[in-house]
Amino acid sequence: MLGVGLALVLLAGLAVAGLKTLSHRYDRTVTKEQLLDPDARTARTDLDGPLNYLLVGSDRRPGDSGPDQRSDTILIVHVPAGQREAYLVSIPRDLLVAIPPANGFGGGQDKINAAYEHGGGGQAGAQLLSATLHRLTGIQFDGAALIDFSGFRKVIDLLGGVQMCVDTEVRSIHTNRVFTTGCHQMDGAQALDYVRQRYDLPGGDYDRQHHQQQLLRAMLDSAGRADLRSNPVKLDQVLRAVGSSLTVDTNGVPLEDLLLALRALPPDGMRGVQVPSSPQTIDEVSYVVLDNGGNGLFEALRDTRVPAWAQVNPRWVTRL
Repeated sequence: MLGVGLALVLLAGLAVAGLKTLSHRYDRTVTKEQLLDPDARTARTDLDGPLNYLLVGSDRRPGDSGPDQRSDTILIVHVPAGQREAYLVSIPRDLLVAIPPANGFGGGQDKINAAYEHGGGGQAGAQLLSATLHRLTGIQFDGAALIDFSGFRKVIDLLGGVQMCVDTEVRSIHTNRVFTTGCHQMDGAQALDYVRQRYDLPGGDYDRQHHQQQLLRAMLDSAGRADLRSNPVKLDQVLRAVGSSLTVDTNGVPLEDLLLALRALPPDGMRGVQVPSSPQTIDEVSYVVLDNGGNGLFEALRDTRVPAWAQVNPRWVTRL
């Protein structure tokens, strides 16, 4: 969805014929895989009505091996019917869930970001993660994407950086860099370093989730300001960099059709949603547990009532 969003901003204003030509080139750079478990996939293969997409971010490319395979970012992107707004629902990485058995893993209770690891990462990891989310929420997804965030550093740099507003000073546990309060122009390495921080922030991982949502909006804003349509070489570089950082499952819908269908979705129509939940220590391990089963959020996502849910639950919703 982020790749589609960036492409929409970059290609805005093009005639349909021009959009189809460039989107075809963009489509060829994107890796396609079956990322959704069969039970977590919608039966339809069209874009009518509201849409739910699963977005998984990691610093590792799909298919990489090694012990560090946990997903760093898990988002459910909900687009209501009419496709004029989008809700980015951040799933807490430490959320305590029941993970189904798969690939030699016997199943059991664990943090949700472990599902990607237990599945083996890549395509199989995404399938187990989608199955876990389906078991938890009852949601069936219209598509999914894996984002290589390390690859997105290049995208941010090609866009000339992003403006991120720091609300609380924080020192990076990865680079020792200090992010002072105020709005700053950040390059790719700085921006991705900032949005990975959760320690020493008042809201901990909840602040990290919000900062990641902010980064997605900031990338769309930078793409809109760049006016890359007047620089076809740079436009091609950005589209190829976006495409090479994505692995997608469009559920049988051509990527070109998705681009055309979502052309009217404006960047200022994005809302960040925090899942109603709270931290809890169980057997000396820090988890996140749902408040009252998610306070009706998952039912709203299934039954297409998210705008109404957001109106009566403003505490959990932020305009990005």
